[in-house]
Amino acid sequence: MNASTSSELSAARSRYTATAHWTYFDVAARGILSLGTRSAIDGYLDQRMADGGDKTWMFAQVEKARAAFATLVGAQAGEISLTKNVSDGINAFACALPWREGDNVVLCESLEHPANVFPWRNLARHKGIFVKPVSSVDGQIPLEAIIANIDSKTRVVAVSSISFSPGFRFPIKALADYCRARGVLTLVDGAQSIGILDTDVRALGIDALATSTQKGLLALYGMGFLYVRQAVADELEPVYLSRSGVQVDSAHEASSGDFAHYELAGGARRFDVGNHNYVGAIAVEHSMRELLAVGTKTIESHVCGLAAKLAQELAEAGLPVYGGAAHPERAHIVAIGESLSDQHDAVSDKQMLALHEHLTAARVRHTIRRGMLRFSLHYYNNEDDVGRTVAAAREWSTQRAAGARPSTIRLKPEENVK
Repeated sequence: MNASTSSELSAARSRYTATAHWTYFDVAARGILSLGTRSAIDGYLDQRMADGGDKTWMFAQVEKARAAFATLVGAQAGEISLTKNVSDGINAFACALPWREGDNVVLCESLEHPANVFPWRNLARHKGIFVKPVSSVDGQIPLEAIIANIDSKTRVVAVSSISFSPGFRFPIKALADYCRARGVLTLVDGAQSIGILDTDVRALGIDALATSTQKGLLALYGMGFLYVRQAVADELEPVYLSRSGVQVDSAHEASSGDFAHYELAGGARRFDVGNHNYVGAIAVEHSMRELLAVGTKTIESHVCGLAAKLAQELAEAGLPVYGGAAHPERAHIVAIGESLSDQHDAVSDKQMLALHEHLTAARVRHTIRRGMLRFSLHYYNNEDDVGRTVAAAREWSTQRAAGARPSTIRLKPEENVK
């Protein structure tokens, strides 16, 4: 890392005040807000409080957010819809497809977040399609098994770019290339990668991607983005429709045109519904500007390098880093534990629970997922964070070896929604 990059990252860290009192390794659950993002939110609230707000200005901020996200992922603004969250985006895309009875969707349910499972199961119940689940192998979604399950009735393959636990990458481009050649659509849950990994939807060749804004985009709950490739979006009929998704001559929100002969908005804009989450759009637009100023290639290199260092040093401290210290598909998430379980936010291994409590007492913010301890990093983290975490883990190991009881705290419940 050159001096200029190091200076940029140090400056970025200084904008995230949570780093002053936490070793914050929990972006896979939710990110933290920067001073600038908080200021942008305050500015909006001040305007709403003082004079009720300017709707034209609010619409402009939405379009700035749409354009910024398009830039972030290598898309066109017209290929982006503003949604409530990942679940909303996946449902909007899935329900708009022209399903035929007997069609199927292929996915690895055991490693997908419920946000990328229930929409398909719901369609199976109501549309007569089939879900073809693929088994995971050593905590990974096997590309070969996904491909083996694709047949002439497969309409969609749904997959996460990075699993929420244990946090391994999936070879998205290889899948998309295979699917595109056979007329099969690829839907990507990008909740764990967008804002952290350099992403170019055009180069990947995917058809749709849904994400939320509270994780790697470092903004608020209650908002997300849906990318749908233009040629695909233009063939879809949204289930929900409002003025936002209709093409009319006037820009005013109350103008309707001809009710009986309306045209859908071009591209993914047809999935916009009603008034937007304006404060969410303002927050994430500012956050994305900060991310783009540093650059997603720089962020990915920095974050994945730190995660590799954390995995290596935790393994050297004698802890069971899932998949091994040098797993080739590790990105920004490091999981500690012997094996995956079906426990979302609990762990039955008493030693792992004791380590969790000790690390939390040492103010290392992390999460329990799938029966393992999960550490997830972003660009505000640095080598000092890694050092503090490893030191706390070694301290716990020393206490355990000496027979001392590690410090304990009360566990707080974690959410299971996106």
